Amino acid sequence: MDILVILQAGVGTGTVLLFATLGEILAERSGVMNLGVEGMMLIGAMSGYSVAIKTGNPWLGVIVAMIAAGLLSQIHAFIAITLHADQVVSGLALTFLGIGISLVLGDGLSKAGTVALLPSASIPLLEKIPILGKVFFSNQSILVYIGYLFIPIAWYFINYTRPGMHLRAVGEYPAAADALGINVFRMRYLYVFVGGVLAGLAGVTISLAIAPGWFSEMTTSGQGWIAVGLVIFAQWDPLRAAVGSYTFGALRRLILDIQGPTMLFGFDNPFYYNPYWGFFLQMLPYAFTIVVLVIGSRDAMRKRLGAPAALGIPYIRGERGK
Repeated sequence: MDILVILQAGVGTGTVLLFATLGEILAERSGVMNLGVEGMMLIGAMSGYSVAIKTGNPWLGVIVAMIAAGLLSQIHAFIAITLHADQVVSGLALTFLGIGISLVLGDGLSKAGTVALLPSASIPLLEKIPILGKVFFSNQSILVYIGYLFIPIAWYFINYTRPGMHLRAVGEYPAAADALGINVFRMRYLYVFVGGVLAGLAGVTISLAIAPGWFSEMTTSGQGWIAVGLVIFAQWDPLRAAVGSYTFGALRRLILDIQGPTMLFGFDNPFYYNPYWGFFLQMLPYAFTIVVLVIGSRDAMRKRLGAPAALGIPYIRGERGK
């Protein structure tokens, strides 16, 4: 088993999680929790793949995927921000809606023929760096390199720019932000849309780059839920989100490679013929996600982790408090 190959593939898979996690971080920083990431990713994967097949232009597919997922996110924004409905319920409903729409509109795509994929490339000089060069800069999709740029940009934007300060203010103390002239509702709509756009980018990264094709709901394989858990794991910080995303990406690839544990233990290992071994390994990332979400649901723990104070709380102008 070549560890460098696993890590290299893990960076590609981790890029999917990175885009989705960064999008959710921005949405939650504004005070809106969106559990519809999985549904938006499926819409992005389906619409981008469909457009790439019909036009032969994968970049046009990327643009359409981002717009489609962004528009879908506005359903959640309207329900959660304008109607002040429960954000958890609305987000779950958005996931089911995204799954349903993608299955209906994506029917037959898996047999639609060949599709133009996003190009891969190596970075001269950087690919020669021992170990790191092969893992991060050799034969990766263009979207992987775009993901590298997103990490410092998102971190700097949130922490060191005026719009980033407004974003944090809306997520922490919306009443105070409103008093200072910041349009809380507009800001929340905007960042929910941005979160949807990045979720769509994550989805199309799968279908046109990392694991090309459309395989109904199995295209994303629950990666949207992992991204939601990674937001809490990363403590709403883009740099930590990058570490978590690439780590989980490598873990997912490792699980695929050791489905038949002969590579680790040999043919005479008692686990080799146990069909439940692979299911157990596949369960580990999702079990982690559930544990993180349970921990993050406790108010005391959320404060300790640094969650936005107004996360999940509808803002009603004129009410006291947050």
